[in-house]
Amino acid sequence: MTEPTATVLYEVRGAVALITLNRPQALNSFTREMHHALWAALDQAEANADVRAAVITGAGRGFCAGADLSDFDFTPGPDRVERADPGPIIDQAFNPSTRRLQSLRMPTIAAVNGVAAGAGASLVMACDIAIAAPAASFIQAFAKIGLIPDAGGSWLLVERLGLARALALAMTGDKLSAQQAKDWGMIWDVNDDPLASALALGERLSKMPTKALVATRALMQAATTRSLSEHLDAERDTQSALGRTHDYFEGVQAFLEKRPAQFKGE
Repeated sequence: MTEPTATVLYEVRGAVALITLNRPQALNSFTREMHHALWAALDQAEANADVRAAVITGAGRGFCAGADLSDFDFTPGPDRVERADPGPIIDQAFNPSTRRLQSLRMPTIAAVNGVAAGAGASLVMACDIAIAAPAASFIQAFAKIGLIPDAGGSWLLVERLGLARALALAMTGDKLSAQQAKDWGMIWDVNDDPLASALALGERLSKMPTKALVATRALMQAATTRSLSEHLDAERDTQSALGRTHDYFEGVQAFLEKRPAQFKGE
């Protein structure tokens, strides 16, 4: 396990990588350094062939409060606008984190132990599946400081909730409860112990055909960018590629032999 002083902790539990955002005193809000630590943890997970699912959670009472505003320089001076510009940190840190999660070679599960605000909510939605504690909440805090949802938030919110709900949440900054988030389709489930539930689901997914799960993610991510006819072709091509994998032959053989399949993620 990574040293407790690290801003992101990493450990392996069976075939599941557990990644913990570890700045509890700041509700796990992101600094630039913390993004790099997250990427390093994801690199460790991908480099370990035995790891076939990842769980992301937060230390302490919050999941993630978004960006740590102390990373921005608001000191009065002639170049204050340039120094306080959020664009560079979005381009260099938050956007790479979202892209990294969306392209990981294994399924990702967010165990939302507490508040997920701003880009913290975007991080939850960037994971494949999210399970939240009953007291967890999701807040689009951007309008309160004169900004817009980032780290993919304005895209992911519309995809998950539809335009009417997404726009109202983003404009008002109102808190969305875990149960409401589940009812509206932002997250998968609410559980009294979201970490235990996420780890159990991660273990379950780790025994499944990993390449097929990740290919399913890629197809569904791109579904709204294609016509149905184009998407049918993409499904065909993906299915053909998966038809050359170990897990495809093992799955069919196990079905025919009426036994549990032994998938390898290959």
